[in-house]
Amino acid sequence: MKARKSDSPAIPPLAYKDAKFLDSDEARPVRILAEYLDPLRIFCREQVHETIVFFGSARITPDGPLGRYYQDARELAKLITTWSKSLRSNCHRYVVCSGGGPGIMEAANRGASDAGGRTIGLNIGLPHEQRPNPYITRELSFEFHYFFMRKLWFAHLARAIVAFPGGFGTLDEMMEILTLQQTQKLDRPITVLLYGSQYWKEIINFDALVRHGTISPEDLKLFSFVDDPAAALSLLQKGLRTQPEEKPPAFAHSCTP
Repeated sequence: MKARKSDSPAIPPLAYKDAKFLDSDEARPVRILAEYLDPLRIFCREQVHETIVFFGSARITPDGPLGRYYQDARELAKLITTWSKSLRSNCHRYVVCSGGGPGIMEAANRGASDAGGRTIGLNIGLPHEQRPNPYITRELSFEFHYFFMRKLWFAHLARAIVAFPGGFGTLDEMMEILTLQQTQKLDRPITVLLYGSQYWKEIINFDALVRHGTISPEDLKLFSFVDDPAAALSLLQKGLRTQPEEKPPAFAHSCTP
């Protein structure tokens, strides 16, 4: 008796289209690489080469106890964007970039939007869900899973950062940039402004770090304190190039000998 021919087996999906595989532990390197390559593709397409990054608390609201910082962040982002639009270039200069969420992040994106400029949001999924704020330019809104890949994109395009009052996240992001500057791991300077001198001097005793010998007196020159939007803009303008870079930036070369 002739054996009955079985039905043809189903064709498995291609690995790069297999959602179960892409969500697996084994595919983690693929997911990490995607969070590098996709933003790289979009920034190149949108001709974004330089950013000014705003760090600060997601918990600050316009009518809260630290509400003046929300208003100041919004005003500074507006001033920066108006100035950057006046610079002649074929690319988008000094685009305001934030972590994409509420609080100071929203204020920064909102201020850039007030000035009619483009603005970036590097959002990340958190246990207490963080949704992208509505002021981010649609083509420049990103969602990250990995904190370290998000921080890479903060650092890679940044030509300046402005750190407003914030908590653990702000401290982490700010200290990473200062460490890259201190250790000369970037081949370009980043202007660092700590906005709200009373706040920052209260929560971090920089002079004590020098006194205990854990940083050098020269390290205090890596950042400046500032307390109003006009003064912050002036410091940024002094520290930033008015002429665009000759080439879109690749990743900065390590300065290790």
